[in-house]
Amino acid sequence: MSRPVVITCAVTGGGDTVGKHPDIPVTPEQIATAVIDSCKAGAAVCHIHVRDPETGKPSMRKDLYAEVVKRVRDSGSPVVINLTTGPGGRFMPDAEEPAKNVDPRGFRAPEERVEHVEELKPEVCSLDVATMNFGESAFVNVPQHLRIMAERIRAAGAKPELEVFDAGHVQLARQLVDEGLIDAPPMFQLCLGIPWGAPATPEAMQLMQAALPEGAHWAGFGISRTQMPMVAEAVNLGGHVRVGLEDNLYLERGVFASNPQLVEKAASIVSALGAKVAEPDEAREVLKLNGHAG
Repeated sequence: MSRPVVITCAVTGGGDTVGKHPDIPVTPEQIATAVIDSCKAGAAVCHIHVRDPETGKPSMRKDLYAEVVKRVRDSGSPVVINLTTGPGGRFMPDAEEPAKNVDPRGFRAPEERVEHVEELKPEVCSLDVATMNFGESAFVNVPQHLRIMAERIRAAGAKPELEVFDAGHVQLARQLVDEGLIDAPPMFQLCLGIPWGAPATPEAMQLMQAALPEGAHWAGFGISRTQMPMVAEAVNLGGHVRVGLEDNLYLERGVFASNPQLVEKAASIVSALGAKVAEPDEAREVLKLNGHAG
């Protein structure tokens, strides 16, 4: 039988993409619709950020997360909900007072970063095992904060998707697994091409995949024009895949994409390489979510 490959769609993200694309999901209704439609197109999992409905900027408002999740659940969609915990980790030193963050709300306590997960209890949530330069600012996730978040995520019944952006992050994630903070089998997301992490190349993906602990589930993605080449690379290496408007705005050169179109294109690559696109319940079995034995 063909190997089932789980497609995740990251439907909006928190990047400065509003105004760069005509149809970035911003409101809870738009984000929920993107999730539902992406699942119909073949995504078993959808990775969800929320945005301020007035400005389009990234938000951590729990009421926005709650509305998105309610709309998706009320629709009857079988999609696996994956909520981000990334916001709240940004630091940009003030020019005159370097110990001060330019955006005082850009860096939050680890407890605050997982409150929406504790309240809404998704099956999956991200856990960014990364401290790095992220574009022009720093993305800060120190081990002490990661331990707090991991414990609270486990107590909420969610499975953490360990987002790693370079080889050293894999080693830190393995340490959390060894400490018993992450239940087996761990689930990794290899995030490639983000400035200034590992590049979106076959060599980088192979290096990081080889460093994963035995038995780990993993997916990988590349941003922008590397999105689909990295879909193919991940499938060939035995992993799962991620696409979506968080990572790439175009279906092809000069042609804006929708989330379902990106999912459909990824699904065609998965099938062409001899694998099978996993349905949501199949993904739950494969990834061992909600007590599934697999």
